[in-house]
Amino acid sequence: MIQLTSLPPLSLYVHIPWCVRKCPYCDFNSHEARGEVPQQAYIDALIRDLEQALPLIWGRKIHTVFFGGGTPSLLSAEALDDFMSRMRALLPLVYDLEITLEANPGTFEIEKFKAFRDAGITRLSVGIQSFNADYLKSLGRIHDGNEARRAVDIALHTFDNVNLDLMYALPRQSLDDALSDIRTAIAFGPQHISAYHLTLEPNTAFHHQPPPLPDDDTSANMQEAIEAELASAGYGHYETSAFSRHNKQCRHNLNYWQFGDYLGIGAGAHSKISFADRILRQARVKHPNAYLKGVDTGTHLDEERQLTRQDLGFEFMMNALRLTNGFPVALFQERTGQPISLVNPALEEAQQKGLVTRDHLHIAPTKRGQRYLNELLQLFLTD
Repeated sequence: MIQLTSLPPLSLYVHIPWCVRKCPYCDFNSHEARGEVPQQAYIDALIRDLEQALPLIWGRKIHTVFFGGGTPSLLSAEALDDFMSRMRALLPLVYDLEITLEANPGTFEIEKFKAFRDAGITRLSVGIQSFNADYLKSLGRIHDGNEARRAVDIALHTFDNVNLDLMYALPRQSLDDALSDIRTAIAFGPQHISAYHLTLEPNTAFHHQPPPLPDDDTSANMQEAIEAELASAGYGHYETSAFSRHNKQCRHNLNYWQFGDYLGIGAGAHSKISFADRILRQARVKHPNAYLKGVDTGTHLDEERQLTRQDLGFEFMMNALRLTNGFPVALFQERTGQPISLVNPALEEAQQKGLVTRDHLHIAPTKRGQRYLNELLQLFLTD
């Protein structure tokens, strides 16, 4: 039985499913835009989706909004402004709302991004991946290094809060080249940098035809060197792949990692919504056309289930152990409605293996636990 004494913060996630081109490493729900994107129909569907979900979140304030994809910056500023205006009429919002928009170089126009800012976007997340033209080509990106630099320059002159997404352990990448990308990003001075290890995810082109990647020792050396470079430049390492200046952590993602709630609308979007006696998970249908039709008929949900007591330990740890400083023990019961004793056997084993440190107040992954996060999380899986 789940018994929550208070509900966690609530975020809104809005999925925009179209891209100019599907990248070979991408396992997100994205679809190549063949022809014109049906912007107005999709914005209307998002609002209907939101209206139908209101009874689940009635009266709760939205703390953050995140437009993810796909490539949300494919939308026109007018379409985004239309959604934002209608969203504000439906939802109570905190006064200092963080609203993030993901954007890719190649979709950057300075006037368009000023209009995004004027529509209410407060934070931009730019999918650079690399500043090196050869690596960008190997990743199937539509921009080159010069376009990447221009995009960052526009972003930083338009927004006060900018994240740059970079990847390392790229096909045939050297340690020096990985560090060159990070140093280039640091030189621009963004408020936030995300550095992701390229992984070959199932159902991607790279998984079916793997490119030549650096070996495990080389990629581990890259990770350590990147973390050291960012630390020396004043970026705090607060999550597995996330680094920020002081007080510039991504509040939306922090809510995920602290097992907060989020309503996801749009094709393929996922939700986690808490009630006093249960925690609900939902997933929308993935294909944009099926989603557009489904919202009209009320058949846009692909999955809906309540988390069981057995799910909660793993799901909480899968998020919270990504945080380099870990979490207070009290947060586990506050967000799951279960005592920490539910996961004591797994915690004891993790401590014995040197993967976590803990006392009666706090639990955190060790450096080894951060390096071998998947091994650590496996301990919390139940049959």
